[in-house]
Amino acid sequence: MTSSRLSPATRLGLCAALLALAAAAQAETRPMTMIAPQNVLQLAAQGSVEVRQDLLMLTLSADREGASAAQVQENLRAALDAALSEAKKTAEPQQMDVQTGEFSVIPRYDRNNKISGWQGRASVLLQGRDFPRITAAAARVSAMTVSHVEFDLSREQRAKAQTEAQKQAIDAFKARAAEITRAFGFASYTLREVSVGDENDEFMLRARYAAAPESASLLSKKAAVAVEPGTSTVRVTVSGSVQAQ
Repeated sequence: MTSSRLSPATRLGLCAALLALAAAAQAETRPMTMIAPQNVLQLAAQGSVEVRQDLLMLTLSADREGASAAQVQENLRAALDAALSEAKKTAEPQQMDVQTGEFSVIPRYDRNNKISGWQGRASVLLQGRDFPRITAAAARVSAMTVSHVEFDLSREQRAKAQTEAQKQAIDAFKARAAEITRAFGFASYTLREVSVGDENDEFMLRARYAAAPESASLLSKKAAVAVEPGTSTVRVTVSGSVQAQ
């Protein structure tokens, strides 16, 4: 049957069918339009805990000078070996750990930019939670002097503080979400997404010596170092969005 024999009504029906098929194919290829969520609130809350620092890091160091690099290196190695030998006598895991630190030898130049000698430094780090043990060990090491004192939080103390700060932040987030939801005239909310992150600690560092040193020579007298830790503030932030209902 040719198209010339089709009745006008049949032709009209075929055209309508073809148009419907074309519209369906176009709908399949057309991307779906996403409807933006309504009544979504973005908010954040924070929890913070201030804790006393319970980790002491005390650095002992020795400086040497000489005409040759080999001489300086040998003198530093002797000082390092002596310091390690003495400090390890009272070492105990977590209470006082002993480890080597910096060991460097560099040239010294004169006005003509020529090597006029060599200088170097070696150091030992005493770290732990037993402050009296650490300071007493430092006083016994005659080959080195105290060059740096720093405080921090132990892993256990930090984890405990983060857990407490996290609970505060979550409770504050929930309370804030309920408050804002009611302020906008909604009865309740559901949680859409949330992220929890801890921030870098803010800390106050305090260190004092038994006798305020005016020069390194006073430290060489090996008076026991009296130290006083400060505090660290551990913060945790909870942020996310809620669906007001």
